[in-house]
Amino acid sequence: MARFELKLPKMGESVAEATITNWLKNVGDTIEMDEAVLEIATDKVDSEVPSEVAGTLVEILFNVDDVVQVGQTIAIIETEGGNAEAAPVAKAEAPIAVAEVAQTVETAKETVTSADFSNSEKFFSPLVKNIAKEEGISLAELESINGTGKDGRVNKEDILNYIKTRGAQPVVATPSPVSAPKATPAVETVAPASQAVPVSVNGGDDIVEMDRMRKLISKYMVESKATSAHVQSFIEVDVTNIVKWRDKNKNAFEKREGEKLTFTPIFMEAVAKALKEFPGMNISVEGDYIIKKKNINLGMAAALPNGNLIVPVIKNADQLNLVGMAKAVNDLGNRAKAGKLKPDDTQGGTYTVTNVGTFGSVFGTPIINQPQVGILALGAIRKVPAVIETPEGDFIGIRQKMFLSHSYDHRVVDGALGGSFVKRVADLLESWDINREI
Repeated sequence: MARFELKLPKMGESVAEATITNWLKNVGDTIEMDEAVLEIATDKVDSEVPSEVAGTLVEILFNVDDVVQVGQTIAIIETEGGNAEAAPVAKAEAPIAVAEVAQTVETAKETVTSADFSNSEKFFSPLVKNIAKEEGISLAELESINGTGKDGRVNKEDILNYIKTRGAQPVVATPSPVSAPKATPAVETVAPASQAVPVSVNGGDDIVEMDRMRKLISKYMVESKATSAHVQSFIEVDVTNIVKWRDKNKNAFEKREGEKLTFTPIFMEAVAKALKEFPGMNISVEGDYIIKKKNINLGMAAALPNGNLIVPVIKNADQLNLVGMAKAVNDLGNRAKAGKLKPDDTQGGTYTVTNVGTFGSVFGTPIINQPQVGILALGAIRKVPAVIETPEGDFIGIRQKMFLSHSYDHRVVDGALGGSFVKRVADLLESWDINREI
């Protein structure tokens, strides 16, 4: 028998820790390889942690609501045969290299909430504190929430349930005892005016508070507009050959690959190629510094069933052929709709594409996904009359056309680069070989 240490995996560049929200397995349970063992939550995405081996769960080192650092051992699984991968460890003493600890600390400094809950003697996980910050919940208000977690701790479900009913009744804060009186800023005890519940004048309006994700989206959109100098370039593209090619090959493609062939991977392939030719669009901005990205990671804006938006990322998109791109697009799209995205699926994007044509829009003016410097909106494909030039003369014909709308950050991207980039994407689409093999 061998003992395998199940560790909290790395979940993205900016994720240093996670809160355990639910154990799916108990001590003594049999676990299959890749089977989910527990559920975790970060300040961005909820996820599951699967087992890398098959065996029996013999020890659980952390409880629900505990905060675990990336790389820490969270459980011990006993496997058949082989040598022990590592010796058993104490609950809070996972062997992490000094350099890894330093990196984790530095990353945590970047992601920690700016709200000050240090005056409280109660324990609140980073996830709970981040939700409280986003919702404008004061320290006194947070302490008044009845927790159902271990030792009465407030967990994710507690604070989200509180938010749903917030404003329905007055909050009576119960201050925690402190060793010495401390001055508390007014913002800690007085909710911002924007948090006041609006009142229907005629009594017939429905007043619904935004959910947490919508509030985050709202915050990010406003911050992006305040940060980047948005400017747009538009170009009309003739995609007749692409439409004909897809109509001819989509059934064979689905039969052979088991995947639907939509227009999205075709467009994403063209964008990835253009980014390789125009690396000035594949950058990010941090203060007065420009970061030139080595990898081309395409964000793919996806609408969720509840109307919210999420941007999963296709890593190293320039290295994928059309089949690989189609599989990546379908996989991320399906998992986004099912709420099965992992934290790393939304990390590391260097440029974003959004398909406004899905909803019938001819074109749009998308907001840049910070800290990127560009985003491309794909308009609806329409049959339109067009002038067709031939050696024998010009004539009017029916063509399939669409608009590309390119928003870019004029702080670092001038019109020449922004316009040339979107023109290159258009050229790649218009030169599509109708006899191309899949």
